[in-house]
Amino acid sequence: MPRRSSPEPAEVASDLKLAIGLFLRRILQLPGSDELTIAEQATLSRLEHGGPTTASALARAEQVSPQAIGPIVAGLEERGLLVRSPDPTDGRRALLSLTASGRAMLRDKRSRRVEQIAKVLDEKFSRAELETLQAAAPLIKRLSEQL
Repeated sequence: MPRRSSPEPAEVASDLKLAIGLFLRRILQLPGSDELTIAEQATLSRLEHGGPTTASALARAEQVSPQAIGPIVAGLEERGLLVRSPDPTDGRRALLSLTASGRAMLRDKRSRRVEQIAKVLDEKFSRAELETLQAAAPLIKRLSEQL
């Protein structure tokens, strides 16, 4: 049996781009809470995982301009999903924090889609495939963070 050579990075990149693109499109088509846009969900998720931060730091983390993050933050604040408070180290800046309502909105949106994905995983994937997907998840996250 011939030995398989290591995959080339360009080949892996192409395969991942196609697979993740399809996965993302399908995820977005799943029924769920449509109250949050992708940008709003990303903003709330970043605040949930990273804690309070400034709008300019959020913009850098999301790789968008401060002008682009402004309306997103304003809309989330208006809906009570995040709150501004003075930065204790620099009174000229405001820190953005997730509210309890923001956490609940995020959890609700995630739980519906996660339940749908879990159902498919349970019904259509073997134990070995589940282990492979679980092992790949941190690698895909790390790749995303490096882009």
